[in-house]
Amino acid sequence: MERGYLKLTVYQKAFKLAMEIFELTKSFPKEERYSLTDQIRRSSRAVASAVAESYRKRQYEAYFVNKVSDGDMENTETQTWLDFAYCCKYVIKSKYDELMDESIQVGKMLNHMIEHPEKYRRKSNAA
Repeated sequence: MERGYLKLTVYQKAFKLAMEIFELTKSFPKEERYSLTDQIRRSSRAVASAVAESYRKRQYEAYFVNKVSDGDMENTETQTWLDFAYCCKYVIKSKYDELMDESIQVGKMLNHMIEHPEKYRRKSNAA
């Protein structure tokens, strides 16, 4: 099965952000393992996952928009967990700003997909 979503800039950026968050959270306190660490890892990974899912169903506009919207929601959740991590002093300001900027860029791309689903519609004879 072709994995054309891998070529999408939004997928690449979302995946990279999730991996950066994974690396960052390795240094979070052990008492955060089942709360902040788990939550921010899950939400950040869900963004890339939603993009991949939406890509495979892009011929169905409503489904596509719904899945991309789910990714946008998870991206916003990731931003909230980053806020908590910063306020708890688990991440320094420069790293927080970098990750937040990356997340905002992903959000803008997701919103473009939501507003212009026709640009992502499956072309005939393409997977």
